[in-house]
Amino acid sequence: MPRYKLTLEYDGGPYQGWQRLGNAPSVQGAIEDAVEKLCGVRADVVGAGRTDSGVHALAQVAHVDLPKDYGGDAVRDALNAHLRPHPISVLNAEETTPEFHARFDAIHRAYWYRIINRRPELALDRGKAWRITRPLDADAMHAAAQTLVGAHDFTTFRDSKCQAKSPQKTLDSIRVSRAGEEVHLYCDARSFLHRQVRSMTGTLVEVGLGKMRAREVADALAAKDRARCGPVAPPDGLYLMRVDY
Repeated sequence: MPRYKLTLEYDGGPYQGWQRLGNAPSVQGAIEDAVEKLCGVRADVVGAGRTDSGVHALAQVAHVDLPKDYGGDAVRDALNAHLRPHPISVLNAEETTPEFHARFDAIHRAYWYRIINRRPELALDRGKAWRITRPLDADAMHAAAQTLVGAHDFTTFRDSKCQAKSPQKTLDSIRVSRAGEEVHLYCDARSFLHRQVRSMTGTLVEVGLGKMRAREVADALAAKDRARCGPVAPPDGLYLMRVDY
């Protein structure tokens, strides 16, 4: 059975996240339905990351085993046809080795969080960004974010339902920058804890609003106490940007 590597983009708004959960709509479930329509058998679609409810992807990676070799372009086009009208698109499909594993072989993941910093309501970007009406100091956010870089116990920024065996993670980089009325946050690491990026983002927004200082972010991290985390950012502005192998 040939194994195919899929690169996907999707709007996470209509789904309860990547992972299939009973009868709740999921990205994984929608793609598995499309695979079944293509080849007549139910097959597991394994993703590189289990994005939460409402979280989007620009380049999620998954793998699936199909009963025969259809060719990458044919798989891409057929799955996209069967996925309509889901807001999910297969950007690329390519045959890979039977040993390739979308989740366990990943060596790097990059996330982007998008904030629109303005008073007017969002018309075109509703559900695609977090609107914050009060002015944000992106430079202060970036400076505070640097205290999170490196290997740490990220218990403070770990969801209480996180199933990871350890809170120890290494954050390779985190950047905050302004582009007009938007503030962007970029995070890079091999892997992340459940809601870690949204938790860090919410805390850094407190810095941008002048409610916290960089030293307090460092102290919150060192405390290893979930109660020291700022408000968790909503899923609307979070995108899985890239997975490297």
